[in-house]
Amino acid sequence: MATSPRAWRNVGIAGGILLALAIVAVVVLYLVPSNDYILLPDRAHPVAPLVSVKGGKDPTGAGGIYFVDVFERRASLFESLFPWIRRGSTLVPASLIVPPGVSDQAAQKADLRAMAISQKVAAAVALRRLGYKVVVRPSGVIVAELESTSHAAGRVQAGDVIVGVNGSPTQTIAQLRTAMAKVKPETVVSLAIVRGSQHVIENVKTIADPTNKERAIVGFAPEQAAQIKLPIKVKIDTGNVGGPSAGLAFALEVMEKLGHDVDHGYRVAATGEIELNGAVAAIGGVKQKTVGAHATGVDVFLVPAAGDNAKEAEHYAHGLRIIPVKSFAQALHALATLPPKP
Repeated sequence: MATSPRAWRNVGIAGGILLALAIVAVVVLYLVPSNDYILLPDRAHPVAPLVSVKGGKDPTGAGGIYFVDVFERRASLFESLFPWIRRGSTLVPASLIVPPGVSDQAAQKADLRAMAISQKVAAAVALRRLGYKVVVRPSGVIVAELESTSHAAGRVQAGDVIVGVNGSPTQTIAQLRTAMAKVKPETVVSLAIVRGSQHVIENVKTIADPTNKERAIVGFAPEQAAQIKLPIKVKIDTGNVGGPSAGLAFALEVMEKLGHDVDHGYRVAATGEIELNGAVAAIGGVKQKTVGAHATGVDVFLVPAAGDNAKEAEHYAHGLRIIPVKSFAQALHALATLPPKP
């Protein structure tokens, strides 16, 4: 039996409606934000245009120092369902980027504050290496952000400066770690805190470190608080890029600006939070940063040896040479001992 033209029209109309509804659904999935964040790679950026040192000059010749960053934004519902559509992406719960009770804007301000601190520390480490007298007075450990599993919510705030644990002074991150090493997980610690103009004591139950169940942590991202006086003016301008992970790259570039051939003709990408003692601490977003460095075509990528940073970078290197470093001195030595650039 033949189908009438009217029936075919009805089928066509129904199909058109279904197609329109499907398009609307996809658009909604693309536009409506989810409860996740998506981390995306960005190309490596030359550091030279961002750093100025009084009495210094721009390096000439081949090579150069690059820093790498990560695009962080709320994922759409579509991206939460299909994160693989974005090359090099990682989907994470929003609580890992913006702690509960903290707005996106407050988290961004914390990242910018971390960047500002890392710039000062990087300049201090580089100038000390060159023999300049740098006055550094550590003044505690900043609470950058609280982890979602921490019992400190409501007692400790982002921006607090921890100056003591159980009566032991914690003017540096190293001192904080030493004090916490004496504490067992699930026990209460007494934190001496500077909060604005106030000095307060908060008792907080610790949690086990996810990477070492026998180690106690409060559950926050630490940043070094310090009063730093440089002998010469150093200015670093990264705009709206936040976070502390570009410290190693900044320190290398300060030396370049003062006439020291740090890169030896290589295009060097570097990531790692640099501490006042020159140690290079682990950072996040290694996957995206490695993908970005590889896409830019740099020759080598310096990454922290701490944590799983080097292992993760090697996994996504795809031929890019990864150099794990524990300190600023080791980074300089690794670059100085590279074979002559062809």
